[in-house]
Amino acid sequence: MKWLVLALSVAVAPLAVSAAEPKLSAKVEKVAPPDALAEPVRKLLDEQALVVRDGDTELMTVWFRTEIPAKATEEQIKNGLTYREISEGTLVGAVRFPEKFTDFRKQEIAAGVYTLRFAVQPDIGDHTGTSPHPEFCLMSQAKEDGRADAVEPKKLIEMSSLVNEGKHPAVLLMWPNNGKDAARVQVVSKGNGVYAATVQRALVADGKKAQLGFAVTVAGVRNE
Repeated sequence: MKWLVLALSVAVAPLAVSAAEPKLSAKVEKVAPPDALAEPVRKLLDEQALVVRDGDTELMTVWFRTEIPAKATEEQIKNGLTYREISEGTLVGAVRFPEKFTDFRKQEIAAGVYTLRFAVQPDIGDHTGTSPHPEFCLMSQAKEDGRADAVEPKKLIEMSSLVNEGKHPAVLLMWPNNGKDAARVQVVSKGNGVYAATVQRALVADGKKAQLGFAVTVAGVRNE
């Protein structure tokens, strides 16, 4: 099964295709992880969730793991971690969409709760140059993903593709967020109508804690 990304920093909101400029905001709020998640997943998540709104309307709420496991040397930790220190298939968190959501590939994602696992887009063949960055979180239906441990990449692609009836994984594109404002919670424009919400989260590598900036797409699609 091909993972061809035609068009996310986490996905695209339905209001992003409107002619009106979205009034997007992001805030960290205490929100209990949804009961729809399996207990092994839910107990790993932080109640301090990233809530993204367009005006007063909630677009998505993201719960990250309290501590995201990573593999890194002391030198890498010292120099600053990247997404690539997270192993593919690792559970990163979960997301809830109150309304239908459209991801960066223009796929419609039904309202509901989904797990988020890290994945890297292959730099081969049809995949080359089809997204601004190769790092994603793949979304899987909460009812299909109850494991706390990592999922093998091929299995993850198959599981995520169930969201779209086996056609393609449901993707949440991530952007680098390692600058001086990495810890700031905000929504930033990535150009061409694409917006990402930024936040900093804790990683643990070989028992050592570190911080990593995340930026997930909350609105916009690939400009074809």
